[in-house]
Amino acid sequence: MSLKAVVTGGGSGIGLAAAQALAGRGMTVACLDLNPPGEPFVGIKADVTDDAQVRAAVAEAAERLGGIDVLVNNAGIGAQGTIEDNPDSEWHKVFDVNVLGMVRVARAALPYLRRSEHAAIVNTCSIAATAGLPQRALYSATKGAVLSLTLAMAADHIREGIRVNCVNPGTADTPWVGRLLDAADDPEAERAALNARQPMGRLVTAEEVAAAIAYLASPDSASTTGTALAVDGGMQGLRLRPAN
Repeated sequence: MSLKAVVTGGGSGIGLAAAQALAGRGMTVACLDLNPPGEPFVGIKADVTDDAQVRAAVAEAAERLGGIDVLVNNAGIGAQGTIEDNPDSEWHKVFDVNVLGMVRVARAALPYLRRSEHAAIVNTCSIAATAGLPQRALYSATKGAVLSLTLAMAADHIREGIRVNCVNPGTADTPWVGRLLDAADDPEAERAALNARQPMGRLVTAEEVAAAIAYLASPDSASTTGTALAVDGGMQGLRLRPAN
């Protein structure tokens, strides 16, 4: 039986890599995005800040796929700065996408997930939820909310047969990070600093995060729920001595 998956933010970066990884496991995949991809995916244009648009897009995905077994809540945006640097309007905007966006999509998908024998939700969280990163106050606050939301959803829906987990990527080599690097005074030095921040000495790839998402989304992880899987090159858990 082919499982049916919906991936938000599936047009690029981790979302597109996740869609490809799920398809590689034999799932049929719908990608919801402001700029959705085409074949082999079911591309559906959707803005996660618009509840009516989300409900219509999820219903269309369910109709075209023949149901929904897996939801990957990946759509998100970034923000830089301390608490002094972002106006209230930006705080509202980033929470609206990163947190309420997940709520809207999951809420719309729940009726379909309840009918599945292998229902799973995977939320894209971040190392920013569990480690204090400089110049990321707003972004970190949203990802801390995603971590707590994941645990609460897992508790709420476990008896309905719906597993809920999240992945916590470290700094990943994605288009968004590329844009940050391009905007830096010295992009090469900034990339070197980001590489060095992760104990493995390099950025995480989108494909590595996608592999973790695919595992949590699949029946292979049938006993895993309420878990945050770090894919961060050891950034959260390791405390290495300086290299000689």
